[in-house]
Parts: sequence; C-alpha cells; structure tokens
Amino acid sequence: MSTTGEVVTIFIGQAGTQVASACWELLCLEHGLRPDGFLQRGYRAVDQRYYTFFGPTATGKCTPRTVIVDLEPSVVDEIRTGAYRNLFNPSSLITGKEDAANNFARGYYSIGGEIKDLVLDRIRTTCEACSRLSGFLIFRQNTNFVYYIPLESFGGGTGSGLTTLLLENLYVDYGKKLKLDFAIYPAPNISTAVVEPYNSVLTTHGTLDYEDCCFIVDNEALYDICARNLNVENPTYTNLNRLQAQVVSSITASIRFEGSVNVNLEELQTNLVPYPRIHFPLVTYAPITTPERAMNTTMSVQRITYDCFEPANQMVKCDPRTGIYMSCCLLYRGDVSPSDVNNTIASLKGKRFIRFVGWSPAGFKVGINYQPSTTVPGGDLAYSNKTVTMLYNNTAIRHAWVRIARKCDLMYQKRAFVHHYVGEGMEEKVFQEAIDNTAALVEDYKEVEL
Repeated sequence: MSTTGEVVTIFIGQAGTQVASACWELLCLEHGLRPDGFLQRGYRAVDQRYYTFFGPTATGKCTPRTVIVDLEPSVVDEIRTGAYRNLFNPSSLITGKEDAANNFARGYYSIGGEIKDLVLDRIRTTCEACSRLSGFLIFRQNTNFVYYIPLESFGGGTGSGLTTLLLENLYVDYGKKLKLDFAIYPAPNISTAVVEPYNSVLTTHGTLDYEDCCFIVDNEALYDICARNLNVENPTYTNLNRLQAQVVSSITASIRFEGSVNVNLEELQTNLVPYPRIHFPLVTYAPITTPERAMNTTMSVQRITYDCFEPANQMVKCDPRTGIYMSCCLLYRGDVSPSDVNNTIASLKGKRFIRFVGWSPAGFKVGINYQPSTTVPGGDLAYSNKTVTMLYNNTAIRHAWVRIARKCDLMYQKRAFVHHYVGEGMEEKVFQEAIDNTAALVEDYKEVEL
C-alpha cells in the first residue's frame, strides 16, 4: 500500500499513447523494474512508495495504474507488440475502430460516446484497486513528427473531444479527487490541422470547470529546445516525448521517493492556482544538454535555476518577461543543498525580469528530493546529479489564448467547417459560447495584473 495515496494515469489519443511509452519506460528505469514489470535481478526497493503508480500482484509483478485509450488502434497496437507489452494489464489498453478525424464533435459526441462507458468502467476498476486514491493525471499530448508537424494534439479530435467527455464524467464520479491535465497547446507557427483553432477553443471551454490544473507545453518550443540544446536536427516523437517524460518524472518524484522537502500533487495545485479558472501553469526543465557538453560543464544550483528563467528554454512559445508571475514552484532533484536553493531564490528576487503580482510577495514554492533523475541509456539527454523542474503561473499565457481565439473567431464569422461539427451532433451555438468563454478567460488574466 502506498503511504502517499495512489495516482491513476489516463493517456488519451494517439497523443497520449506515444507519451505513455516514454513515461513508463522512464518510470520503470527509476524504480528498477524490467519491461515485464518484475524487479531487476539484485535490485531491492528501499520502500513501497512506487506503489503510487504501480499496483503489485501476487506474483511480484508491478502493473501500472493506468488506462490508455485511442479511438483507432494503430498506435496502441505498437504498445501491445512492443518491448513493454507484458508490463500493462491488457484490459487497460482500449481502442476503437475509427479515429476522430481532427473533429472535436466526433471525439465528444459520436465516436467518443460509443467508447465512453467502456473507458469509464476500466477507470473505475483501476480506482477500486487503490487503497487511497489521490487523483488522476491525464495526458493528451502528441509529438509524433512528420516533416516536423505533429499529427494530433490539444487541437486534435481525440485529444480535445474525448478528453473533454471523460473529464466531465470524472468530475461527476470523482468530484473531490485531484485532476491534473498535461496538454500540448497549439504553437504559433506549427498547425496540426486547419480546424485546430475550433478544437482548441472548444476543449478549453469544455474542460475549464472540470480539471484542477492544466500544464501546458507546445511542440514548436520542444522542437527548438531539442535542436538547440541537444543538437538533434530532426527530432522524432521519441526525442520529444522522452523530454516530456523527464518533466512528468520530476513532478511526481516527491510522491514516489522519500525527500527532505517533498511536495505532493495537492500542494502543487494549492500553490500554483490562485483562482479556479487561472489554472494553466507553464513548464521548463534544466539542465537540458548533451553528454559531450555535460562533461565540460559544472552544474550548480544557481545555474540550472537561472536556466529555467531563460525565455529560450520555456516549453511553450511564450516570453514570461512580458507577463507577471503569480506563483512559481521549483522542484529540485539530486545533490541539492537547501542553503544553495535559498541563496539562489534570494538572488532571483532582485532581478528586474522576474516580476510578481503585488498580492503574492512570497511567490516561490520549493521542493527538494534527493533521488537524482534517471536518463534513458543511449538517449540524447545527459545525466546530471542536479536537476530542476519549474512550474509557474504567469499572465503572459493570455497572449496564447488571444491568438487562438482570434483564429477561431475569423473562421466562425464565415461559418467555415462548421457543418462537420453540426453533422456529428453538436449545436452551432456551442461555438459562440466557447469563443465567449475564452475571451472571458483572457479578461480574467488581465484582471490579475491589476
């Protein structure tokens, strides 16, 4: 039994399925598990905190507390036949027969509605196997690149429509349980589909009241980081998903390992979300460097922390210097001294490019876990005995909402592509409601700056 409570992960769409492979590969490495779920020979677990994400069986196997669902089977079939095929409970891998075709309405109303009950039943079964359910982590992101263009994302049909449908039902069935969402938001210069603005605005409108926190990254920023920091000229989905897996690992490390200043998921949500609607923190991670560069560089707490504030290292195309910080969580792992952290934060508070709202003078939340991060053997990312993940709520993200809402409004004024959505059972008035709700969200962020 986990002492911190169990967490159920839900990976949705082609997006989430590909990220699932990277996340569970890394989590197994960190906890000494083989691809079949059994402990490595000679490895002895220090405690049972990893039961937070893995459910033990009578045979000694550890099975992920997860549900992976996609409306079409091809990507999930890669897991069913891949190296980690014996890790998962077969019933936790759920597929339909046809995808959402980049249409929010197909994922929410027609095709998604057909698979909804099966998915919810599997989630219920997984939750019933938990002794003390803490909450859910939902993933609907994708970084599978074809000519550098992601196939599906926050703006795709399954990632937007089916996720919205499931979150509504999870809110009804598990209202008080924490629901954290990891989502790829549309990038400024890379579009996943012509109707991406519709899907993005509709899912933002549909999930705003049903999730507690939504961590945002975008593919364009991740691609630039891989190209610049890791010297990967043509990143594949494996490169980018492994980078995102490091962020997920760091965020959840405190509930999987003992630490001096651990921060659980409830504390993160409490410190990052000042108002219910203002729940879209941004993410960055450091150090992101190659093994060759790491051999000739000394990584200090101050250096990796300052790297997190560099605009070029943000995992979303957004310059935090143009906005105001409401809160900032720094989650350190490895050989990190609390005194070094305190000195670094004290030096940050004097920087002109870091501005906090007047009503939140403290600003910083710190977590320290002495278990260092793990890297995948043969991967692009160098091992470091000190790492930090920064989660921060900044008003600069409103510019992304303005950009996508403007694109959506331009199309809707001409009623372009609307018939595809109406034909799947959606009422046309939902478009205007979603646009108005997104505009209200932008105003919410403006008010915070006052």
